[in-house]
Amino acid sequence: MTSDGDDRRGTDHHGHDVIDPLHVGIVTVSSSRASESDPDDPGGDTIQEAFEAEGHEVRERLLVRDDYSAIRTAVRGLVARRDIDVVCTTGGTGVTADDVSPEATASLFERELPGFGELFRSLSWDEVGTRAMASRATAGIAVDTPVFCLPGSESACETACEELIVPETPHLAGLATRHRTGANDQTLADYREE
Repeated sequence: MTSDGDDRRGTDHHGHDVIDPLHVGIVTVSSSRASESDPDDPGGDTIQEAFEAEGHEVRERLLVRDDYSAIRTAVRGLVARRDIDVVCTTGGTGVTADDVSPEATASLFERELPGFGELFRSLSWDEVGTRAMASRATAGIAVDTPVFCLPGSESACETACEELIVPETPHLAGLATRHRTGANDQTLADYREE
C-alpha cells in the first residue's frame, strides 16, 4: 500500500479487515498480442471493467509473451510495489506447451488459495461443461498481495472477476496486509530470490 493506504483501510459490516478501493495490476499473457504494435486485450479490458465498475482503480497494465520468466518477472515486479493491492493475470492457463502462467505465478506464492480454482472451475462447469477441467486457474498470496491467474477468454475473466475476485479481494487484501500497517515502503530489492 502507498501512504494513502491507511485512508483505504477499514472494516466491513462484519468487522473484517478490508482495503477499499483496491489498486489493481493486470498482466496479459499472449505471445501473439505481445508481438503486435497496437494489440487488443479483451481479457485485460474485462478485468479492468469489472474492478472499475465497483470503484477500484487499475494502476498498471502489462502485456508479456507466453514465457515463464517474462510472466514471473512482470508479476514479481507488481507484487513488490506497495501501490498495488491485487494482481490478475489473464491467459496461459490451458494445457498447451506454452501455457505456463500457473507455474510462473505459483512460484511466487507464499500461501495458496486453492478455493479460488475450485470455485472458478465449478462456475465454469455451468458455462462450458467438461471443458472446465482444462482450466488451470489458480490464486495465492505473494508479498502480501492476492494474485489471481485467469484464462484469457473474456467470459472466463468476467465470471472470475464478477463472481469471485472483485467481491472478495478487498477482504483478502486487508487480511494479507494487516501485519504491515504502518510499515515502511517495500522495494523490489527487498524481495529477493531465494
